[in-house]
Amino acid sequence: MPHHHVRSLRWALRTLATLCVAVICVVPLTGTASAHGSVVDPASRNYGCWARWGNDFQNPSMQQQDPMCWQAWQDNTNAMWNWNGLYRENVGGNHQAFIPDGQLCSAGRTESGRYRSMDTPGAWKTTSLASTFNIRLNDQAYHGADYIKVYISRQGYNATTTALGWNHLELVRETGRYAPANNYMINGLSKGSRTGRHVVYTIWKASHADQVYYFCSDVVFS
Repeated sequence: MPHHHVRSLRWALRTLATLCVAVICVVPLTGTASAHGSVVDPASRNYGCWARWGNDFQNPSMQQQDPMCWQAWQDNTNAMWNWNGLYRENVGGNHQAFIPDGQLCSAGRTESGRYRSMDTPGAWKTTSLASTFNIRLNDQAYHGADYIKVYISRQGYNATTTALGWNHLELVRETGRYAPANNYMINGLSKGSRTGRHVVYTIWKASHADQVYYFCSDVVFS
């Protein structure tokens, strides 16, 4: 490379570094940057907000069309940009000790409360499910899974008025291990006698570390 080109490149890099220090460069932490994962079908609360509004999150129409996502975007935009980072570390399998009632959807206010708006009761957008349904968990980082636990809220629980607690849930499936892959399917889940609005709560224990992900998906059983 000619000497004057090298000098120009060095000058440009120094200028960029100086500007970043001066204004504190801020770049949204997107899904591909942190690269973990989430339940994408039925969509978890923050993944759904990102999928619906990530390209238009400043649109004021969200307040009327999707008010629960609106309150979440207003509270902390990084909860949606980092839709794949809703996890806690070093839980040791004792989920109920680390995740208090009323904070299940935020993994116990993990990441300094970044995801706290996920706990807010209200009319979150729902996915319609049949009597037998599947869950698809997207693992961008190929962490693998020691197990995946799937809970469904009990009949009578009202997610529009009450933050989710452990007593509202019934365990319907605990899987075995999954080898690292991009997607994990949990097939043939049954709603039982449930009807109407419910929450599907999924716990994913990653295999690469003591790192556990917690997802609330709002659904309607027909």
